[in-house]
Amino acid sequence: MYQNQYDTDVTVWSPQGRLYQVEYAMHAVRQGSACVGFRSKSHVVLAALKRRTSDLATHQQKVFKIDDHVGIAIAGLTADARSLAKYMQTECLNHKYVFETSMNVGRLVSDVADKHQACTQSYVRRPYGVGLLVAGFDRSGPHLYETSPSGNFFEYKGIAIGARAQAAKTYITRIAEEQENHTGFDDADAETLILHGIRSLRGCVQGDQELTSENVVVSVVGADTPFKIIENEAIIPFMEKALGPGEDAEDAEEKQADEDED
Repeated sequence: MYQNQYDTDVTVWSPQGRLYQVEYAMHAVRQGSACVGFRSKSHVVLAALKRRTSDLATHQQKVFKIDDHVGIAIAGLTADARSLAKYMQTECLNHKYVFETSMNVGRLVSDVADKHQACTQSYVRRPYGVGLLVAGFDRSGPHLYETSPSGNFFEYKGIAIGARAQAAKTYITRIAEEQENHTGFDDADAETLILHGIRSLRGCVQGDQELTSENVVVSVVGADTPFKIIENEAIIPFMEKALGPGEDAEDAEEKQADEDED
């Protein structure tokens, strides 16, 4: 009631003790296309569903490389995500220049969360309308974090954010509970995590949309694997294993056959 009287500024509290500007930013995250993350003892994998504004437009970027040992997947406003990605890249470069070593993933996430939270207590600017899944590997092992516009951040073994993320969360929970001794994804290798990532996105598609090599992107980082983004033609073999042969696989086979004939 009278919500529009209290949502013009982030420093104005409603009578119920709510900050509507922060809630709007968190709603923007829930409206963004889905992203999922999985962590084992050796690797971290991010998978995301890409959107495009029309059939004539390219798909929006969903995964950003921050450094050789860390990267992010986003849900929400892409412009805000690019601003935060640039900040994270700068922090990693500065840390490497001063200390001659890669930045600790937990410290980087804490700094980004502080940047999120600073926008919730000052009228100078609005909150960031984007949530991040941060995947990284440092001296303490692999890490998977989630950050939100409110400034909160949490570490997970498996998590999903964005539109229809509950379907992916249900998949993650079911697979984790099926593991012996409830170890989750601890013993999974990189390829297994990638397949889980693709399968978990099946429930996040909307309408008659289907998962294809064009609208799915995957990234992986680990002890012996620098942060790498897998998309377009490179992701087709994983799509086949996860979902079975589809149109992308058939198109690739026809293209290969034509090249062989030539």
